[in-house]
Order: sequence, then C-alpha cells, then structure tokens
Amino acid sequence: MSTPHILAFGGSIRRDSFNQAIAALAAEGASEESAEVTVIELRDYPLPVFDQDLETASGMPAEAKKLKELFMKSNGLIIASPEYNSSVTAALKNAIDWVSRAESDDEQPIAALAGKTAVLLSASPGGLGGLRGLVHLRSILGNLGITVLPDQVAIPAAHEVIKADGTLSDPKQTDRVKKLGATLANHLKKLLA
Repeated sequence: MSTPHILAFGGSIRRDSFNQAIAALAAEGASEESAEVTVIELRDYPLPVFDQDLETASGMPAEAKKLKELFMKSNGLIIASPEYNSSVTAALKNAIDWVSRAESDDEQPIAALAGKTAVLLSASPGGLGGLRGLVHLRSILGNLGITVLPDQVAIPAAHEVIKADGTLSDPKQTDRVKKLGATLANHLKKLLA
C-alpha cells in the first residue's frame, strides 16, 4: 500500500492565523494515520496577483513554481480557509489560480489539482465559523477536478477557543479537527491500495 502524501495549509497569510493553526492540527490527525503530511504557510510563497500578461512576458513566478510542485507531489489537501466577505481569501484564490496554470503545451492546465481529494475547515471570530466561505471553496475545487469529502469542520468564536500556541481549548473540537485529517488519510489509503 502506498503512503498518502497530503499538503496542508491555511488560506490566510496573517501571522498567527487561526486557520493555519487548525490546518496544522488536522495534519496531526492525518500523520497519526500514517500519511506523509507537508504543512506550509501561503505567506512563505508570496505571489503577484495572477495576470496572464505577466505570465506571458515572464512565465510562472518562482514561488508559484515551488508551490505548484508541492501540489503535484500530493494526493490530498487539507485546507483551512477563513471567510472574507462571505467567500474565500484573495491569497487562497490567487494561489489556486497560479497553481492551476500549465507551464508547457504538453501539460494539462489543472494537472497540479485534478484528481486530488480534499477536506475543508474554517475558523472565524464570527458565529458561523467561516461556513459561507467553505461553500465557495468547495465549488471552486470541485470545478478543478478535486474531490472534496463531505465532512468539514467550522469553528466559531475562534479568538476565544484557539489558544496562542495554536491548540484548541475544547478537547472535543480538537478531536473533530484531528479526525477530519484522519478521515482524509484513511480515504486516500483506500484509493491508493
């Protein structure tokens, strides 16, 4: 049986992001199920706003190439996305737009995304925990050929329940987040068997 490779990250580039914290926690759950998990922060891959003229003139930016390579190596994705104005963050959408691009005529445009499986989480200071943004993210990923598993976790009042060290004050919420990562790992193990 092949080991699943999972890429985990938050959709925010804010330092001390609540969503980065829960992405890392879900990654722990996947690792406990013998998945190989790479946790990254989008802030470490600064990208210009996607612009086809820029791409035509200069090619794919170096940071976009590095990010795309991480996506190419993964079977699954753990994405914890905050909700900005009832949708996904500009940073997350921009990263997806760059990663989706083909670098040659021989490559399919969404080769780094299509065929992957993802789980989604969100954390927000608001009462819905970022759920509205996950609706949009699920649609975007589905249109790119990514299977998004139905289970998801949204954590409301994130500023009250996510501690400074990135852990959750409620053990039940911790279990839910880690279980979501484990669910992805076990799903991928079955697919790769």
